[in-house]
Amino acid sequence: MPEWFTRFLNEIGIAAPERAGWLTVILTFLLAGVATWLFIPRVRAFAIKCGWADEPNSRRLNETPVPNVGGLAVYAGVIAALVVASLLRPIVIDEVKAEVLSILLGGSVLVITGFIDDQFGLPPFFRLVVQILAALLLVANGIRIEIAFGGAAGPVLSVLFTVFWVVAITNAINLLDGVDGLAGGVGFIIAISLLAVSAHFGERAAATLLLAALAGSTLGFLRHNFHPSRIILGDSGAYFVGYVLAASSILGNLRVSTIFGLVPPLLFLLLPLLDTFQVVVRRILRRMNPLTSPGRDHVHHQLLRRGFSQRRTTMVLWGVTLTINLVAMRVQGMSATVLVTTALGIIALLGLVVWQRGRALRVTEEIAPADRSSRGRST
Repeated sequence: MPEWFTRFLNEIGIAAPERAGWLTVILTFLLAGVATWLFIPRVRAFAIKCGWADEPNSRRLNETPVPNVGGLAVYAGVIAALVVASLLRPIVIDEVKAEVLSILLGGSVLVITGFIDDQFGLPPFFRLVVQILAALLLVANGIRIEIAFGGAAGPVLSVLFTVFWVVAITNAINLLDGVDGLAGGVGFIIAISLLAVSAHFGERAAATLLLAALAGSTLGFLRHNFHPSRIILGDSGAYFVGYVLAASSILGNLRVSTIFGLVPPLLFLLLPLLDTFQVVVRRILRRMNPLTSPGRDHVHHQLLRRGFSQRRTTMVLWGVTLTINLVAMRVQGMSATVLVTTALGIIALLGLVVWQRGRALRVTEEIAPADRSSRGRST
């Protein structure tokens, strides 16, 4: 391996380039992306056959029914990548298996809950209880925010902070999923940014592996979800993405000595959390139940009312998310090399997705007139 490349790998957090760990992370990312990209068309076709779709209404932006089971493909892509990676690099995976399985178990419960809610509807209180139980699963397996203040109440505060953290982020990502490509793209940016930080800490190896799988899977999904989308995440996917991000952000024994200790990890998720906060406040001020009163009061709705297209709205909020995450990475002590590499990587990969989606649309538009013309001649 060239010396300059070894130095570069060291600078971006790979302490031992000669070992297989970093290659496993890259392999997991690629496998998740390819698997999800290949799963989506089949999942979409089956969803259309079964009628699993979001119908147009006054609250939604879609004008035709859109399959709402993209989350199943994202989930399957993550699982497939981790299984294959564990077969190819079992020693690396064994070191973090317990933490990874704990998060995947909680995520699986939320995927099932979200899917049932999408297709049949579930009471908000029931969904909240399931989310709390999924958060408590993390606590039971040692994945928690350690509170170093509060004296004897510290352990109780630790549980409460962890549950609130997980439930808030899970719902924030779900509530952000209102414009084509937004939740998936924001999830991808946050996952890559957290991955760039976790790679510098050996105790966060489980987070690194999970974030690689999630980032690859959301990128593969975006190929089909950027406007005009062929499929959407649905509650199943948004819950899963939010839950994995929430759990990964506190992996590695996050210890908080003051309330301000939560600021660094909070910065990564600032956009979805702020959006959720302002929506809750607006609805409470209007004397509406924020859990059961849907509306068009999210930040993406405000941009659309200002004349932004769906594509432009999505890309603007991608840019805001990337900027905030770069600030968060700097607060975490990341070097300029890490920041630039992360930013360029995110921009290049999202740019590739947008270009591929645009090319696919152009091909479809060119084929459609030809098909109509041939049908006209045959009649």
